[in-house]
Amino acid sequence: MTLKGHKKHTALIRPDLGNFGRNEWAIAGAPCNEIKALAEQLIAALSPMAKIAYADAQHDDEPQAPSGRLTVGAAMEYTQKAGLQEVVYQGELNGFQNRVLFNNVDMLLLNGNHHQGKKQVVVIDSRKKASLQKRLSQLTDVRLFLLIDGETDLFDLIKETIPNWQQIPVCKMGDTEQVIEFFKAELNKARPQLNALVLAGGKSERMGQDKGAINWHGKDQRYYMADLLKGYTDNVYISCRADQQHDIDAVYQTLPDTFTGLGPFGAILSAFREQPEKAWLVIACDLPLLDKDTLDFLIASRDPSAIATAFKSPHDEFPEPLITIWEPKSYPVLLSFLAQGYSCPRKVLINSDSHIIKAPNPGALTNVNTPEELKRVKALIQPKNVSA
Repeated sequence: MTLKGHKKHTALIRPDLGNFGRNEWAIAGAPCNEIKALAEQLIAALSPMAKIAYADAQHDDEPQAPSGRLTVGAAMEYTQKAGLQEVVYQGELNGFQNRVLFNNVDMLLLNGNHHQGKKQVVVIDSRKKASLQKRLSQLTDVRLFLLIDGETDLFDLIKETIPNWQQIPVCKMGDTEQVIEFFKAELNKARPQLNALVLAGGKSERMGQDKGAINWHGKDQRYYMADLLKGYTDNVYISCRADQQHDIDAVYQTLPDTFTGLGPFGAILSAFREQPEKAWLVIACDLPLLDKDTLDFLIASRDPSAIATAFKSPHDEFPEPLITIWEPKSYPVLLSFLAQGYSCPRKVLINSDSHIIKAPNPGALTNVNTPEELKRVKALIQPKNVSA
């Protein structure tokens, strides 16, 4: 018996994913060998700027016998090769597993004769008209039409199925450069928008006072950092504990922790839980020497194809996780580390595909955690403030 009004599951904001991932493109309406040839051209052109993947089905002209281990019952086989890792999985992968498998790629090309994709490219080829007709229900978001040589117009069945067909660009399939430029533009459109998060939810036990409320530059540090970050995005949030929220000036947006007891790791996860499609520029509030030049350099060095862009620490050569741009693809990675019992964002950066850069001014990364450090850094800041 279910009570009226009872919700069985917590309502969560879901990332905008397809059957395999965020930015997936099914190419349908052409013979499979021509789809593969087009995919290879696109991969060669786009791979220098992004991580591209391809999904297909096995064809009769490319037989592949399973290994002896799989035929006798192995569930999975992993083979380490020179510069390549190969995993063969026994059984079917569903959409949930596919999205984990392809999480790290920036664009996924699918053979639309075998796989359905969130966005579609439709090839107009009379040889595959009947096959395309069977897949009309899969044409939910067509973004490009390709005409093969000899074709001059879209099929009537396409015009009847796709209401906005007149607004969709049309290219010749043989015009490779134009097709490549289309996909380059789509990659740029898919670049996640940036939010900013000031980490101010710590208990500041070593400092003995709230680090976010220390006045280094004429106002509370959490407000100073939030104002500094407004130069990079309109969406700046102060991360805090739920019990701190009423103490923060209502002029500033707050984002209370929903992953509690995990420190900065939980704050980052809480941000992605609220807006999983955005990249998050995460800055700790205990960086009083952080300046605009350093942030400019971080933004300019951003690599959205990595899970994150972070500075290398000048002290121990490890990445600094709390002055980092975390991309949306890092969300499932962070959760997977949590599932394995780790809540250290630095460990995630070290053991994942991260883009690590060297700060132009290493001193700007200085963090202050104790009264002794506070006294030393205030002595550096005060002359600058007086001069300003």
